[in-house]
Amino acid sequence: MFLLFLIIWIIFNGRFTWEVLGVGLAFCVPLWFFFSHFMHYSIRTEFRVLSKVSWGVRYLIVLLREIIKANFEVLRLILSSKYEPEPVLMSFHTDLKTNSARVVLANSITLTPGTITVGLSEDGRFLVHALDRDIAEGTENNAFVRMLMELQTTGSDAKEEGGAS
Repeated sequence: MFLLFLIIWIIFNGRFTWEVLGVGLAFCVPLWFFFSHFMHYSIRTEFRVLSKVSWGVRYLIVLLREIIKANFEVLRLILSSKYEPEPVLMSFHTDLKTNSARVVLANSITLTPGTITVGLSEDGRFLVHALDRDIAEGTENNAFVRMLMELQTTGSDAKEEGGAS
């Protein structure tokens, strides 16, 4: 959080000089202490967030790869004169425990061409509309689900370690 404050300060100033850095440090240090004290923010929280950055970058790369693959699949479906699409409404359950992970999965499915998340229930049941039956195959166990499950298990390990110390 401290580095984020400092980077934003430098960006808003529009230039990098030693004076800008010094004044930025003079403002960012008390602001960070305020967040630490009143918002219950700590160095551990900072490191936990930084450890998730690499996961987020990997997730974005996987999302872009899946979007590109789905674009070609939808393009093939549209341009094919002999293949008639079979729209399908499918339902599946996932073991994702947090609402935020479920929402990220729902948005990832919706961002992927040819599929849209129609419904999401509290118990982890998704209702997805797909442009074709072939596109719908494997939606319940795609790369997004696997990565979110990985984040969920590493997140619970971090909570257990944080509670033990």
